[in-house]
Amino acid sequence: MRLAQFDYHLPEELIAQFPPENRGGSRMLVMDRTSGGCEIRSFSCIADYLEEGDCVVINNTKVINARIFGRKNGDGAKVEILFLRRVDDRSWTCFLKPGKRMRVGTRIKVSTPDGKELWVIIVERTDDGIFTVASEDVSIAEIQELAGHVPLPPYIRRDDLRSDAKRYQTVFAKEEGAVAAPTAGLHFTDEIFAEFAARGASVAELTLHVGPGTFLPVSCDRIEDHAMHSEFFLLPREAEEKINRTKMNGKKILAVGTTTVRVLETCANEDGTVRAGTGDTSIFLYPPYRPKVPDMLLTNFHLPKSTLLMLVSTFSSLDNVMNAYSLAIDSKMKFFSYGDCMLLK
Repeated sequence: MRLAQFDYHLPEELIAQFPPENRGGSRMLVMDRTSGGCEIRSFSCIADYLEEGDCVVINNTKVINARIFGRKNGDGAKVEILFLRRVDDRSWTCFLKPGKRMRVGTRIKVSTPDGKELWVIIVERTDDGIFTVASEDVSIAEIQELAGHVPLPPYIRRDDLRSDAKRYQTVFAKEEGAVAAPTAGLHFTDEIFAEFAARGASVAELTLHVGPGTFLPVSCDRIEDHAMHSEFFLLPREAEEKINRTKMNGKKILAVGTTTVRVLETCANEDGTVRAGTGDTSIFLYPPYRPKVPDMLLTNFHLPKSTLLMLVSTFSSLDNVMNAYSLAIDSKMKFFSYGDCMLLK
Protein backbone atom coordinates (compact mmCIF):
# COMPACT_ATOMS: atom_id res chain seq x y z
CA MET A 1 0.00 0.00 0.00
CA ARG A 2 1.04 3.60 -0.59
CA LEU A 3 1.66 6.06 2.20
CA ALA A 4 -0.50 8.66 0.45
CA GLN A 5 -3.56 6.46 1.00
CA PHE A 6 -3.37 7.31 4.71
CA ASP A 7 -3.16 11.07 4.25
CA TYR A 8 -5.88 13.58 5.10
CA HIS A 9 -6.14 17.30 5.75
CA LEU A 10 -6.73 18.37 9.35
CA PRO A 11 -7.47 22.00 10.22
CA GLU A 12 -4.97 23.20 12.84
CA GLU A 13 -7.74 24.34 15.18
CA LEU A 14 -8.96 20.74 15.61
CA ILE A 15 -5.70 19.65 17.28
CA ALA A 16 -6.53 19.62 20.99
CA GLN A 17 -4.03 21.72 22.94
CA PHE A 18 -5.60 21.00 26.33
CA PRO A 19 -7.55 18.07 27.80
CA PRO A 20 -11.34 18.38 28.22
CA GLU A 21 -12.40 20.23 31.35
CA ASN A 22 -13.50 16.97 32.96
CA ARG A 23 -11.80 13.62 32.40
CA GLY A 24 -14.15 11.47 30.38
CA GLY A 25 -15.97 14.49 28.96
CA SER A 26 -14.98 13.75 25.37
CA ARG A 27 -17.10 12.92 22.36
CA MET A 28 -16.89 9.42 20.89
CA LEU A 29 -17.41 8.52 17.24
CA VAL A 30 -18.85 4.99 17.10
CA MET A 31 -18.23 3.12 13.86
CA ASP A 32 -19.60 -0.26 12.82
CA ARG A 33 -16.57 -2.23 11.59
CA THR A 34 -18.56 -4.02 8.89
CA SER A 35 -20.91 -1.40 7.45
CA GLY A 36 -18.88 1.70 8.25
CA GLY A 37 -21.98 3.34 9.72
CA CYS A 38 -21.17 6.05 12.27
CA GLU A 39 -22.80 7.96 15.08
CA ILE A 40 -21.33 10.47 17.53
CA ARG A 41 -22.01 9.95 21.22
CA SER A 42 -20.40 10.86 24.53
CA PHE A 43 -17.54 8.72 25.84
CA SER A 44 -19.59 8.34 29.03
CA CYS A 45 -21.73 5.85 27.05
CA ILE A 46 -18.84 3.42 26.49
CA ALA A 47 -20.31 0.80 28.86
CA ASP A 48 -23.38 0.54 26.59
CA TYR A 49 -21.25 -1.51 24.19
CA LEU A 50 -20.29 -4.17 26.74
CA GLU A 51 -22.15 -7.23 27.96
CA GLU A 52 -21.66 -9.66 30.82
CA GLY A 53 -18.54 -11.73 30.19
CA ASP A 54 -16.82 -9.22 27.91
CA CYS A 55 -13.28 -8.11 28.76
CA VAL A 56 -11.72 -4.64 28.56
CA VAL A 57 -7.93 -4.72 28.07
CA ILE A 58 -5.93 -1.67 29.19
CA ASN A 59 -2.28 -0.60 29.07
CA ASN A 60 -1.11 0.31 32.58
CA THR A 61 2.15 2.00 31.57
CA LYS A 62 3.02 5.21 33.42
CA VAL A 63 4.51 8.28 31.73
CA ILE A 64 7.79 9.46 33.22
CA ASN A 65 9.01 13.07 33.42
CA ALA A 66 11.22 12.34 30.45
CA ARG A 67 11.92 15.87 29.17
CA ILE A 68 14.81 17.75 30.80
CA PHE A 69 16.31 21.13 29.91
CA GLY A 70 20.00 21.76 30.50
CA ARG A 71 23.00 23.80 29.45
CA LYS A 72 26.03 22.57 27.55
CA ASN A 73 29.30 22.92 29.45
CA GLY A 74 31.51 25.61 27.96
CA ASP A 75 29.30 27.77 25.77
CA GLY A 76 26.15 27.40 27.91
CA ALA A 77 24.00 26.52 24.90
CA LYS A 78 20.52 25.26 25.76
CA VAL A 79 20.02 21.49 25.40
CA GLU A 80 16.80 19.49 25.54
CA ILE A 81 17.08 15.89 26.73
CA LEU A 82 14.30 13.38 26.08
CA PHE A 83 15.06 10.24 28.06
CA LEU A 84 14.07 7.04 26.29
CA ARG A 85 15.13 3.92 28.13
CA ARG A 86 16.95 2.93 31.29
CA VAL A 87 20.36 1.26 30.91
CA ASP A 88 21.10 1.25 34.64
CA ASP A 89 20.39 3.58 37.58
CA ARG A 90 22.73 6.29 36.30
CA SER A 91 22.61 5.72 32.54
CA TRP A 92 19.77 6.17 30.05
CA THR A 93 19.44 6.39 26.29
CA CYS A 94 18.00 9.67 25.05
CA PHE A 95 17.43 12.11 22.23
CA LEU A 96 19.30 15.42 22.43
CA LYS A 97 18.14 18.62 20.76
CA PRO A 98 20.10 20.07 19.09
CA GLY A 99 22.02 16.85 18.59
CA LYS A 100 24.13 17.35 15.47
CA ARG A 101 27.18 18.80 17.20
CA MET A 102 26.95 16.79 20.39
CA ARG A 103 30.00 14.62 21.00
CA VAL A 104 30.90 11.83 23.40
CA GLY A 105 32.41 13.45 26.48
CA THR A 106 30.21 16.56 26.37
CA ARG A 107 28.88 17.50 29.81
CA ILE A 108 25.40 18.98 30.31
CA LYS A 109 24.33 20.88 33.42
CA VAL A 110 20.80 20.42 34.72
CA SER A 111 19.54 22.98 37.23
CA THR A 112 16.72 22.05 39.61
CA PRO A 113 14.03 24.51 40.76
CA ASP A 114 15.67 24.73 44.21
CA GLY A 115 19.05 25.70 42.74
CA LYS A 116 20.91 22.38 42.66
CA GLU A 117 23.27 21.76 39.77
CA LEU A 118 23.39 18.20 38.44
CA TRP A 119 25.60 16.97 35.60
CA VAL A 120 25.24 14.32 32.93
CA ILE A 121 27.88 13.33 30.39
CA ILE A 122 27.44 11.85 26.92
CA VAL A 123 29.04 8.40 26.89
CA GLU A 124 27.77 7.01 23.57
CA ARG A 125 26.24 8.15 20.29
CA THR A 126 24.71 5.88 17.65
CA ASP A 127 24.30 6.46 13.91
CA ASP A 128 20.52 6.80 14.29
CA GLY A 129 20.80 9.81 16.59
CA ILE A 130 20.29 8.09 19.93
CA PHE A 131 22.67 9.04 22.73
CA THR A 132 23.51 7.44 26.06
CA VAL A 133 24.13 9.82 28.95
CA ALA A 134 25.40 9.03 32.43
CA SER A 135 24.71 11.02 35.58
CA GLU A 136 27.72 12.23 37.56
CA ASP A 137 25.74 12.91 40.73
CA VAL A 138 22.50 11.02 41.36
CA SER A 139 20.34 8.48 39.57
CA ILE A 140 18.62 9.52 36.35
CA ALA A 141 15.29 8.81 38.07
CA GLU A 142 16.15 11.45 40.68
CA ILE A 143 17.02 13.96 37.95
CA GLN A 144 13.66 13.25 36.32
CA GLU A 145 11.89 13.74 39.65
CA LEU A 146 13.76 16.96 40.50
CA ALA A 147 13.93 18.66 37.09
CA GLY A 148 11.78 16.66 34.68
CA HIS A 149 8.88 17.88 32.58
CA VAL A 150 5.87 16.03 31.17
CA PRO A 151 6.89 14.97 27.62
CA LEU A 152 3.95 16.46 25.75
CA PRO A 153 3.94 15.51 22.05
CA PRO A 154 5.25 18.01 19.48
CA TYR A 155 1.80 18.92 18.13
CA ILE A 156 0.82 20.35 21.54
CA ARG A 157 2.40 23.74 21.01
CA ARG A 158 2.79 24.97 24.56
CA ASP A 159 4.89 24.38 27.65
CA ASP A 160 3.73 21.72 30.05
CA LEU A 161 1.63 22.86 33.00
CA ARG A 162 1.36 21.45 36.50
CA SER A 163 -2.05 20.03 35.54
CA ASP A 164 -0.47 17.96 32.74
CA ALA A 165 1.28 15.80 35.33
CA LYS A 166 -2.17 14.44 36.18
CA ARG A 167 -4.10 14.79 32.92
CA TYR A 168 -1.39 13.29 30.64
CA GLN A 169 -1.58 10.13 32.77
CA THR A 170 -4.29 7.49 32.92
CA VAL A 171 -6.05 6.86 36.23
CA PHE A 172 -4.79 3.26 36.06
CA ALA A 173 -1.11 4.03 35.32
CA LYS A 174 1.21 1.81 37.39
CA GLU A 175 4.36 0.72 35.57
CA GLU A 176 6.82 3.58 34.93
CA GLY A 177 8.55 3.69 31.57
CA ALA A 178 6.51 5.48 28.88
CA VAL A 179 7.60 8.71 27.20
CA ALA A 180 4.13 9.20 25.71
CA ALA A 181 0.72 8.42 27.14
CA PRO A 182 -1.48 5.58 25.86
CA THR A 183 -3.99 8.26 25.01
CA ALA A 184 -7.17 6.20 24.59
CA GLY A 185 -6.85 5.46 28.30
CA LEU A 186 -6.93 9.15 29.24
CA HIS A 187 -10.73 9.22 28.94
CA PHE A 188 -11.37 6.64 31.67
CA THR A 189 -12.53 7.40 35.20
CA ASP A 190 -13.14 5.25 38.26
CA GLU A 191 -16.87 5.67 37.61
CA ILE A 192 -16.54 4.15 34.14
CA PHE A 193 -14.77 1.10 35.58
CA ALA A 194 -17.56 0.77 38.15
CA GLU A 195 -20.07 0.68 35.26
CA PHE A 196 -18.06 -2.11 33.60
CA ALA A 197 -18.17 -4.12 36.82
CA ALA A 198 -21.91 -3.55 37.18
CA ARG A 199 -22.42 -5.00 33.70
CA GLY A 200 -20.29 -8.04 34.51
CA ALA A 201 -17.39 -7.06 32.23
CA SER A 202 -13.87 -7.82 33.42
CA VAL A 203 -10.72 -5.71 33.04
CA ALA A 204 -7.31 -7.15 32.09
CA GLU A 205 -4.07 -5.20 32.42
CA LEU A 206 -0.94 -5.42 30.29
CA THR A 207 2.03 -3.09 29.79
CA LEU A 208 3.61 -1.48 26.76
CA HIS A 209 6.04 1.37 27.43
CA VAL A 210 5.16 3.84 24.68
CA GLY A 211 8.34 5.16 23.06
CA PRO A 212 9.07 8.24 20.95
CA GLY A 213 8.74 6.17 17.79
CA THR A 214 5.00 6.67 18.07
CA PHE A 215 5.59 10.21 16.73
CA LEU A 216 8.21 9.38 14.11
CA PRO A 217 7.00 9.85 10.52
CA VAL A 218 6.89 7.07 7.96
CA SER A 219 9.43 8.08 5.32
CA CYS A 220 8.98 5.39 2.65
CA ASP A 221 6.34 5.47 -0.07
CA ARG A 222 5.52 1.76 0.26
CA ILE A 223 4.37 1.27 3.84
CA GLU A 224 5.55 -2.36 3.74
CA ASP A 225 9.13 -1.02 3.66
CA HIS A 226 8.78 0.86 6.96
CA ALA A 227 10.99 -0.30 9.84
CA MET A 228 8.92 -0.21 13.02
CA HIS A 229 10.39 0.93 16.35
CA SER A 230 10.52 -1.58 19.22
CA GLU A 231 8.94 -1.16 22.64
CA PHE A 232 8.97 -3.16 25.88
CA PHE A 233 5.84 -5.16 26.65
CA LEU A 234 4.48 -7.47 29.32
CA LEU A 235 1.37 -9.61 29.09
CA PRO A 236 1.07 -11.26 32.53
CA ARG A 237 -0.45 -14.65 33.29
CA GLU A 238 -3.50 -13.09 34.94
CA ALA A 239 -4.32 -11.14 31.76
CA GLU A 240 -3.79 -14.27 29.66
CA GLU A 241 -6.33 -16.16 31.77
CA LYS A 242 -8.96 -13.40 31.61
CA ILE A 243 -8.59 -12.87 27.87
CA ASN A 244 -8.62 -16.58 27.00
CA ARG A 245 -11.62 -17.24 29.23
CA THR A 246 -13.46 -14.44 27.41
CA LYS A 247 -12.55 -15.84 23.98
CA MET A 248 -13.49 -19.41 24.89
CA ASN A 249 -16.88 -18.22 26.18
CA GLY A 250 -17.58 -16.47 22.88
CA LYS A 251 -17.56 -13.02 24.43
CA LYS A 252 -15.89 -9.84 23.17
CA ILE A 253 -12.52 -8.22 23.82
CA LEU A 254 -12.37 -4.41 23.86
CA ALA A 255 -8.81 -3.17 23.36
CA VAL A 256 -8.20 0.28 24.81
CA GLY A 257 -5.71 1.91 22.47
CA THR A 258 -3.35 0.91 19.69
CA THR A 259 -0.60 0.05 22.19
CA THR A 260 -2.85 -2.59 23.72
CA VAL A 261 -3.54 -4.04 20.27
CA ARG A 262 0.19 -4.30 19.55
CA VAL A 263 0.72 -6.41 22.68
CA LEU A 264 -2.33 -8.59 22.06
CA GLU A 265 -1.29 -9.34 18.49
CA THR A 266 2.35 -9.91 19.50
CA CYS A 267 1.12 -12.58 21.93
CA ALA A 268 -1.71 -13.95 19.75
CA ASN A 269 -2.28 -17.57 18.89
CA GLU A 270 -3.96 -18.47 15.60
CA ASP A 271 -7.26 -19.19 17.37
CA GLY A 272 -7.41 -15.69 18.89
CA THR A 273 -6.26 -16.68 22.35
CA VAL A 274 -3.05 -15.23 23.80
CA ARG A 275 0.01 -16.49 25.62
CA ALA A 276 1.68 -14.61 28.46
CA GLY A 277 5.05 -13.11 27.62
CA THR A 278 7.45 -10.22 27.91
CA GLY A 279 10.20 -8.66 25.80
CA ASP A 280 10.42 -6.11 23.01
CA THR A 281 7.94 -5.93 20.16
CA SER A 282 8.35 -4.23 16.80
CA ILE A 283 5.10 -5.56 15.36
CA PHE A 284 3.75 -3.40 12.51
CA LEU A 285 0.05 -3.84 11.76
CA TYR A 286 -1.43 -2.53 8.52
CA PRO A 287 -4.08 -3.64 5.97
CA PRO A 288 -4.97 -6.25 4.88
CA TYR A 289 -4.03 -7.73 8.28
CA ARG A 290 -6.99 -8.45 10.57
CA PRO A 291 -6.51 -8.57 14.37
CA LYS A 292 -6.89 -12.03 15.89
CA VAL A 293 -7.61 -11.10 19.51
CA PRO A 294 -9.64 -7.87 19.94
CA ASP A 295 -13.18 -7.54 18.65
CA MET A 296 -13.48 -3.82 19.38
CA LEU A 297 -11.03 -0.93 19.57
CA LEU A 298 -11.26 2.34 21.45
CA THR A 299 -8.70 4.80 20.13
CA ASN A 300 -8.07 8.51 19.67
CA PHE A 301 -7.79 10.11 16.23
CA HIS A 302 -4.29 9.79 14.80
CA LEU A 303 -1.90 11.79 12.65
CA PRO A 304 -2.05 11.55 8.85
CA LYS A 305 0.30 8.92 7.38
CA SER A 306 1.03 7.47 10.84
CA THR A 307 1.55 3.82 11.74
CA LEU A 308 -1.25 4.25 14.28
CA LEU A 309 -3.76 5.17 11.57
CA MET A 310 -2.57 2.13 9.62
CA LEU A 311 -3.22 -0.07 12.66
CA VAL A 312 -6.73 1.35 13.10
CA SER A 313 -7.42 0.52 9.45
CA THR A 314 -6.88 -3.19 10.14
CA PHE A 315 -10.18 -3.19 12.07
CA SER A 316 -12.26 -2.23 9.01
CA SER A 317 -11.76 -1.10 5.43
CA LEU A 318 -9.51 1.89 4.83
CA ASP A 319 -12.44 3.63 3.10
CA ASN A 320 -14.61 3.19 6.19
CA VAL A 321 -11.92 4.60 8.47
CA MET A 322 -11.15 7.58 6.26
CA ASN A 323 -14.86 8.33 5.88
CA ALA A 324 -15.18 8.27 9.67
CA TYR A 325 -12.27 10.70 9.94
CA SER A 326 -13.98 13.01 7.45
CA LEU A 327 -17.14 12.92 9.57
CA ALA A 328 -15.10 13.70 12.70
CA ILE A 329 -13.51 16.70 10.98
CA ASP A 330 -16.86 17.95 9.65
CA SER A 331 -18.27 17.56 13.18
CA LYS A 332 -15.41 19.61 14.68
CA MET A 333 -14.23 16.76 16.87
CA LYS A 334 -10.86 17.24 18.55
CA PHE A 335 -7.85 15.21 17.41
CA PHE A 336 -4.75 13.55 18.84
CA SER A 337 -3.61 13.01 22.45
CA TYR A 338 -5.97 15.35 24.31
CA GLY A 339 -8.76 14.99 21.76
CA ASP A 340 -11.93 12.97 21.31
CA CYS A 341 -12.06 9.23 20.65
CA MET A 342 -13.40 6.61 18.27
CA LEU A 343 -14.92 3.20 18.99
CA LEU A 344 -14.71 0.57 16.25
CA LYS A 345 -17.24 -2.15 17.11
